[in-house]
Amino acid sequence: MILFLTIVSGLAWTAVYVDAIRIGFKDRSYAIPAAALALNFAWEAIYAARSIATGVTAQGVFNIAWGLADVVIVYTFLKFGRSELPGWVTRRLFIGWALLLGVTAFAVQLLFVVQFGWDDAARYAAFLQNLLMSGLFIAMFAARGGSRGQTLLIAVAKWIGTLAPTIALGWYGNSPLILGVGMLCCVFDLVYIGLLWRARQPGATRR
Repeated sequence: MILFLTIVSGLAWTAVYVDAIRIGFKDRSYAIPAAALALNFAWEAIYAARSIATGVTAQGVFNIAWGLADVVIVYTFLKFGRSELPGWVTRRLFIGWALLLGVTAFAVQLLFVVQFGWDDAARYAAFLQNLLMSGLFIAMFAARGGSRGQTLLIAVAKWIGTLAPTIALGWYGNSPLILGVGMLCCVFDLVYIGLLWRARQPGATRR
């Protein structure tokens, strides 16, 4: 069952990243909120490298694939992200902000490793940044005044991709922290799905 849930999660998150790349280029935007993207990229780079060094598992295969996909999503952020900001944000300020986000994200991930060790750090950091992402997706929808640079596929696949490891690591793994944070992610993800679904309906307000 754990392997099955791992594969379900891996495939769902892969769908998130593939569609994020597609819609990012189509809408000339970025599809993953900036802070969550930085944390995801750092997490996947660190744990993909560890998987290669220690022996690739099913989760390790997905980590490597996600890390490669994240490189492209980061590119869409760097290429189109400045247009989402006020005019006074120069290209130099934008790049400086992006670098600060990246350095901070890697520092946070490594601090989790120091504090909790590799296995627990991977789980705790993943679920906490996932909750952050869930909230930021809703904020992105509100800031953009609609679904530009976002898709219902991303929202649904993220929900499934988070729910599967919540069951695997929270329920079967007997971790109240992971189960609780995972269920909170579920609530936010369902709200986001509802917003995107409503935006697709005829007569929905668009900007």
